Amino acid sequence: MTPPITGRCLCGAITYRADAPPLWQMHCHCDSCRRTTGSAFASFFGLRDGTWRWTGRTPATYPSSLGTERLFCPACGTPMAYRSTRFPAETHLYAGTLDHPETYCPTAHVHCAEAQHWADIHDGLPRHAATSGD
Repeated sequence: MTPPITGRCLCGAITYRADAPPLWQMHCHCDSCRRTTGSAFASFFGLRDGTWRWTGRTPATYPSSLGTERLFCPACGTPMAYRSTRFPAETHLYAGTLDHPETYCPTAHVHCAEAQHWADIHDGLPRHAATSGD
């Protein structure tokens, strides 16, 4: 993805803009991401804090576990981002919120030990049982 990178929630109240390329782009299969998105896995990209900003309303936050918060639109419920003390100075935004999702290019799958058998993807990307630090 090349900057500027922009995105929004379903209702358009929450918007963002990044002026630097993502640090990484991946699919996560962990139970927490599945439950947050209501899907088989979540597609994320990581941005270094200070290289992006909210340009609309600020999302609401939910502390999903110790040191972790999930950000979402309080009006329409769209999941917007994930932050964790495990990844200091980074915010992970959902690829589904991108204004130009065709630019998203994941490089791996993480937390594959928790992947659902009914979402068997054969995209040739590397698969990791967890993430570094797990």
